[in-house]
Amino acid sequence: MEFGNPIFNIAIFLAFVVVTLAVVIRVSKQNVTAGDFYHGGRAFSGRQNGIAIAGDYLSAASFLGIVGAVALYGYDGSLYSVGFLVAWLVALLLVAEPPRNTAKYTMADVLSFRMRQRPVRTAAATSTLAVTFFYLLAQMAGAGALVSLLIGIEGRVGQSIVIAVVGVVMIAYVLIGGMKGTTWVQIIKAVSLVTAVGVATVWILALNGFNLSEVLGKAVAEHPDGATILEPMHQYGTSGATKLGFVSLAIALVFGAAGLPHVLMRFYTVPTAKEARRSVVWAIGLIGFFYLCTMVLGFAAAYMVGVDVIGTLPGGSNSAAPALAYALGGTVLMGIISAVAFATILAVVAGLTITASASFAHDIYNGVIKEGSATSAQEVRVARRTAVVIGGVSIIGGILAAEQNVAFLVSLAFAIAASANLPSILYSLYWKRFNTRGSLWSIYGGLGGALILITFSPVVSGSETAMIPGADFAWFPLTNPAIISVPLGFFLGWLGSVTSSEHDELKQAEMEVRSMTGAGAEKATQPH
Repeated sequence: MEFGNPIFNIAIFLAFVVVTLAVVIRVSKQNVTAGDFYHGGRAFSGRQNGIAIAGDYLSAASFLGIVGAVALYGYDGSLYSVGFLVAWLVALLLVAEPPRNTAKYTMADVLSFRMRQRPVRTAAATSTLAVTFFYLLAQMAGAGALVSLLIGIEGRVGQSIVIAVVGVVMIAYVLIGGMKGTTWVQIIKAVSLVTAVGVATVWILALNGFNLSEVLGKAVAEHPDGATILEPMHQYGTSGATKLGFVSLAIALVFGAAGLPHVLMRFYTVPTAKEARRSVVWAIGLIGFFYLCTMVLGFAAAYMVGVDVIGTLPGGSNSAAPALAYALGGTVLMGIISAVAFATILAVVAGLTITASASFAHDIYNGVIKEGSATSAQEVRVARRTAVVIGGVSIIGGILAAEQNVAFLVSLAFAIAASANLPSILYSLYWKRFNTRGSLWSIYGGLGGALILITFSPVVSGSETAMIPGADFAWFPLTNPAIISVPLGFFLGWLGSVTSSEHDELKQAEMEVRSMTGAGAEKATQPH
């Protein structure tokens, strides 16, 4: 299936890259301090930050992966939409405001506030890098599928080159613009993405008399599995193991967002706690509208493109959205929609990269190696170098994961975040007895448990769609580990705390006041 003019598609890509790089270069002139590089000087309003959060959160998984999953699996594919949206309620109610009041730059600032600094910062930074890596895998896989489809590349070598180019552009955004530049790229991207998806959804509904039942009826008529796509458990099956797999996925999606380091870091870019709450409200509104649209687009792709055709496209299900755009509006609409998706990938990977580089520079380099004695200039220099290394690693990982569904890959990142980060965050904020041992056991136990189960699951080996298809060392039957690794993280956090007498009542009281009121939030949190 041919998709329009590759030259036209590439021209739209290049136009977006040129425009956003110009914005990044312009705002980079305002980067003076480490705070400017890490959180943009806390100069963004709640509305701006809310749009940027939506830009950070609405990733390639949200757009490419979910549309493809709904097209192939119907009702079950839409569960990604529901899970990703419900996750924001957890983030809003439990973790939107307190971390912003407590921390300076990174998640580790919160987790180490009343603990022994060096071991907890090391653990938190390790967890941040692991979550970021899996999230980057998804974005890079989506980039390879999308651009390969647009310029007619079908071989793995060509897709690998595309992934490498995306990685280089991403590194440029971070090195040049820091958090300010990245935030403005995310704002531009979020507005473009929500607008494009909204227009496409209205277009599809208009073709069907604004009758959603008509869209669903056509999808049922054209789908090989017929009416079963409107029923639950079509993808996951009805056996005991597959039901457990479904529950595990749901746990990862609902609890993962509240532990994502790059989402938590966005709350540090606003000046007050009120603006932090306001930014989440804006984000939920945009994200909710977007996910409703993706369900319509997915069912439309099932009958306008066809399940059989989707399976033959470069990138498989990840290419359903641009293929639908081509079926709707030809070369022009496909070029626009795909450019927006490409912008989505660039913005999200830039946000992930700056989070990981900030975590290493601020937590490992300054907090652990230099024990808080590094200057701002030294921190930023290390952060820039780290960004280059992370970019290189993500390029290699993206090449290996090129054929995986990106929504599924992100669910693994959510599982790791929910297992390693969320228990320690909630305990730190809301349990007085929590201490250093509990934090370390929770982070390393949740992280290690999730990584071990993923390594020995059908995701990596033992199935046709595995990352290593020729091998088979899978003994864990579920594709998502959250049903075991998340409770494990909470249990180990409790066990470590009750078996240690360490407790700093003064720091705990200070953290409680700051997290609830914001008093002193503008002060630096230095290692002690």
